[in-house]
Amino acid sequence: MTAAAFLRAEATALGFTDVGFAAATEADTFPEFSDWLDAGYAGAMNYLEARREARRHPEAVFAGVHTVMMLALDYGPPVDGEQAGKIAAYAQRPDYHDLVWAKLNALRDRLTERFPEARAKGVCDTAPLLERDFARRAGLGWFGKNAMLIHPRRGSYFFLAALLLNLELPTSEPFAANHCGTCTACLTACPTQAFAAPGVLDATKCLSYHTIELRQPIPLEFRIPLGDHLFGCDDCQAACPWNRFAVANAGFPASPELAALDPLELLALTPTEYRRRFAGTPMLRTKYAGLLRNAAIVSGNTAGPEALPILRRAAQHEDAVIAEAAGWAIEQIEARAVEQSRPS
Repeated sequence: MTAAAFLRAEATALGFTDVGFAAATEADTFPEFSDWLDAGYAGAMNYLEARREARRHPEAVFAGVHTVMMLALDYGPPVDGEQAGKIAAYAQRPDYHDLVWAKLNALRDRLTERFPEARAKGVCDTAPLLERDFARRAGLGWFGKNAMLIHPRRGSYFFLAALLLNLELPTSEPFAANHCGTCTACLTACPTQAFAAPGVLDATKCLSYHTIELRQPIPLEFRIPLGDHLFGCDDCQAACPWNRFAVANAGFPASPELAALDPLELLALTPTEYRRRFAGTPMLRTKYAGLLRNAAIVSGNTAGPEALPILRRAAQHEDAVIAEAAGWAIEQIEARAVEQSRPS
């Protein structure tokens, strides 16, 4: 069995849902990525700028790389919950990094045991690699207008990972077609109109950025559009017709308690309770202050006067970001109450 066939078989056995191989040359869209940074679309994600040049070529991640093995792992569409706080589909599960890293390490170890001359480095989301470029080159899908990689048989609810190899392996047929056609459902569905152009996301307008990455107060203009999005946003994926083919991954099931969360309950958490409750989940990404800030804004958008006592306590919080968001929420609820009390 060749190394490529061995890797395909072992990756499938480990639960990866798609596999392809691409030549380890300069990333196709590095110029566009650089322009994207220059336009300020990364917002406060300074780590992207800090390692801009490293994303030009996978050699910066793994010296001596010849082939990039791209892997997909489906997670499936979101599970609807009964509470007000929506959670992005990927975050309704345990932290995917732990799962994917375990699979990558196992794949690397099996490879080097079978082929002692092989050297490999796993990459999952944390190294400066433009994964979409190599995934498209490896035949895993095309770039949608929502900037997601889309596969014609599974949609876009999947993670990408890579195994950088010192071996020169036969490459896969690149995915040359684009099946979005004239459809603009994802662009229309975006609550904040965050796409500067088809395929170009302005992260500074994206609710996933504001609810997960941003550490400061969420700008006022995005608070009402945030609605009941507590952590992340799947609206552009949910609107994509290709995601009618997306299915849940039985090997990586959603946690029912993370399908949706009660924002008012979250406002009562202490930092210690927050860390204990969400240990091992992506919910730690937004940090304690970020999650309670989000909970306050969702409450302001969705709750009635019964939430005011909880929000008034939160408005006295020692963290200024939480306190400010709670104060805003109180104003929203009180304003709605006044409006509803007026004679029609």
